[in-house]
Amino acid sequence: MAPPKFMGLSGRPLSLAVSIVATTGFLLFGYDQGVMAGLITAPAFNNVFEATRDNSTMQGTVTAIYEIGCLMGAMSILGVGDLLGRRKAIILGGVIMVVGVIIQITAMAGATHLAQFIVGRVVMGVGNGINTSTIPTYQAECSRTSNRGLLICIEGGVIAFGTLIAYWIDYGASYGSDDLTWRFPIAFQILFALIICIPMIFLPESPRWLLSHGRVKDADKVISALRGYEIESEETVLERSLIIDSLRASGGYGQKSTPMKTLFTGGRTQHFRRMLLGASSQLMQQIGGCNAVIYYFPILFQTSIGESHSMSLLLGGINMIVYSIFATFSWFVIERVGRRRLFLYGTVGQMLSMVLVFACLIPNDQMTARGAAVGLFIYIAFFGATWLPLPWLYPAEVNPVKTRGKANAVSTCTNWLFNFLIVMVTPIMIAEIGWGTYLFFAVVNACFIPIIYFFYPETAGRSLEEIDITFAKGHAENISYVKAAEDLPHLQPAEIGAYALRYGLIGESITPNPSLP
Repeated sequence: MAPPKFMGLSGRPLSLAVSIVATTGFLLFGYDQGVMAGLITAPAFNNVFEATRDNSTMQGTVTAIYEIGCLMGAMSILGVGDLLGRRKAIILGGVIMVVGVIIQITAMAGATHLAQFIVGRVVMGVGNGINTSTIPTYQAECSRTSNRGLLICIEGGVIAFGTLIAYWIDYGASYGSDDLTWRFPIAFQILFALIICIPMIFLPESPRWLLSHGRVKDADKVISALRGYEIESEETVLERSLIIDSLRASGGYGQKSTPMKTLFTGGRTQHFRRMLLGASSQLMQQIGGCNAVIYYFPILFQTSIGESHSMSLLLGGINMIVYSIFATFSWFVIERVGRRRLFLYGTVGQMLSMVLVFACLIPNDQMTARGAAVGLFIYIAFFGATWLPLPWLYPAEVNPVKTRGKANAVSTCTNWLFNFLIVMVTPIMIAEIGWGTYLFFAVVNACFIPIIYFFYPETAGRSLEEIDITFAKGHAENISYVKAAEDLPHLQPAEIGAYALRYGLIGESITPNPSLP
């Protein structure tokens, strides 16, 4: 009996289709992250939206208001994400983004044109907030253990490629007519949104979400289709049983929506700690200075280093090429090097890069300031290789299946809240304290190192159910969760149930099995 099919696909081709759609969602995210960088100071844009001309506060508002929309979208997933399901939420997010683009590009000179443009930015942000909260969870729940990290790192990495495309489209459009200069780069986003929405109509729902709603037959069909198994095979039954055991351990089997209070529980499942780990990775990504560089790279070159607008756009495009090249680095090492070490290596690299930037800007000399450009290039290389993809991967795998949807939404809310803060204050910081901006980011990065070293357990090579056991082990044995992850052997699927019994994830007051190491 052949495996069931979706879109006429099963097994590896179906998993590839899921990954392509998920990756396009983050390509669109990266594109929109970069598109305003080349437009906000463009004369053609400033001629239509006069309030943005030479006004760093208004430039920050128009750019950063998008993050408020993203925050609203992520918060909506907290409320209705578990009811909607991963698939419907992604479709909804894509449709909302298309509406937001149309509102922006139809703004005409008049009394309310800037307000219309800002509303369009917010609406598009809502759609992106929904998608960035949902897509990593969907990808994690549809992936095999062996390639989960790689696939979500590819998602995170293509943010850089989206930003690269945006920078070069901005640069090319700057040589066109005034309308083309800013309307076309924004309108181009519709292409990505359609690539997300249309195939997703035909792709499967997450098997873990289906089982959390008690839809066993539908889940068996999806598991069989994604893995290429027959629907009644032993492999399908084993994978379904492991997911159900994990859901029962956390009280989420057959529960259509997880109550918010569940996020704040401890005990064997450590829901609260795990939510904080995921959210803190997104917090550190934002306050480490990434968007101060990505959104405002051309402005940094114009104000801090003294280049022309055209040359700043060109250098910004080159910087994005560097960004994209290094964003692929994690794809090859994420499972071998692990999450912890990549977090630490990236933090040290970002810190030293910011030290170089502020040191070269202190003399206030244009020749010396070019050393700061080297620092910005090095920063974006380290960020692209490490901190770009990891905060999208870590929350999706460190949180248990019961709270994964809501906890991942909390992580994404954290991302957008502090994204807004950094994007809003960066132009003001550059104008008021100059090189002190980069000193601030260097100090902030230094603060990350002990947090990661002492509190972030390794998740590489673990199934989502093994990660549950890691936290139960740390709680039961009253040891550091980092040490628990180091001490727990890598388990075969047939061993997971026994370890879940040992650490009390299944049943009440289970006596540890002395035959287990």
